[in-house]
Amino acid sequence: MNESIQQSLKLFIVLSRANRSINDVVNKYIAEQGLNPTEFAVLELLYHKGDQPLQQIGGKILLASGSITYVVDKLEQKDYLRRVACKEDRRVTFAQITEKGKEFVESIFPEHESRIDEIMNVLTAEEKETVIELVKKIGYKALDN
Repeated sequence: MNESIQQSLKLFIVLSRANRSINDVVNKYIAEQGLNPTEFAVLELLYHKGDQPLQQIGGKILLASGSITYVVDKLEQKDYLRRVACKEDRRVTFAQITEKGKEFVESIFPEHESRIDEIMNVLTAEEKETVIELVKKIGYKALDN
């Protein structure tokens, strides 16, 4: 195997393991708050981006569209979001975060941010910028394939 391929495989493994380790830490905290990572991702999206058409949520949080209904149902049962019909197009239904959902996100988000910051602060500001640019470059290349 040539050196370029070996190095590419090693990079793939390192990125994958780092991603898994980071997600394990973050997801453990989210689970302690009574949500799974997908439920949290939907709530976070609605909190930061406002009402979203149900049909578009999956693409924004990288989840299969069939699973969205299940996740939205669970969040609706917890009174963290509600479904709202679109006035202009009856085929479209929006997910809207409730006041209880906003309060929940606001109660856990500072600790969530803090945990991520603690992990990432092993790097300097300059190193973070470099990693951001390099990982974006890899991600864009992967989209081309």
